[in-house]
Amino acid sequence: MHKLFQFAASLQETGLHLCRLGLIIVLVWIGGLKAFPYEANGIVPFVANSPLMSFFYKYDAPEYKKHMNKEGELKPENVAWHTENHTYIFSYGLGTVIVLIGLLIAAYPLWPGVSALGSFLAFGMSLVTLSFLITTPETWVQSLGDIHHGFPYLSGAGRLVIKDVIMLGASVATMAQAARKYLQLKEV
Repeated sequence: MHKLFQFAASLQETGLHLCRLGLIIVLVWIGGLKAFPYEANGIVPFVANSPLMSFFYKYDAPEYKKHMNKEGELKPENVAWHTENHTYIFSYGLGTVIVLIGLLIAAYPLWPGVSALGSFLAFGMSLVTLSFLITTPETWVQSLGDIHHGFPYLSGAGRLVIKDVIMLGASVATMAQAARKYLQLKEV
């Protein structure tokens, strides 16, 4: 049993690299998906209800509720509304920022200071995302007759958001590792 714990203790650095790889994959993939209308439509409730981001859209919440497409559904009138709302332009910009954060984190082997900055930005992004639990009504199960609604009953959107707690922790861990490597290289 002691050897098992010794082996487990030796994996800390490997775990940090896996956290970094996970951040890179999630950020680049999800950021890239922001270029597609279904993903842009999916973030509308979060952005429209956010005091930090709602100004990017033309129409105030809850106007969007009448214009939401299901994933895979195409309603040209909803696409026209989202185009006028600036849904797609905002999503392209947000996606670009998210991909860039992922690429900054990926710079770790060559530029650990740049990677530390990327992890710091991912930390900030995770805080903003977690704020959606407070600002977005769709993150909680709606009151539609079942007694299990509201807090603590996370909806699908809420379950998606709460996962950013993991990104928050991973970004702090990778930021610390990258900053440590940066400082070591500066001492040489």
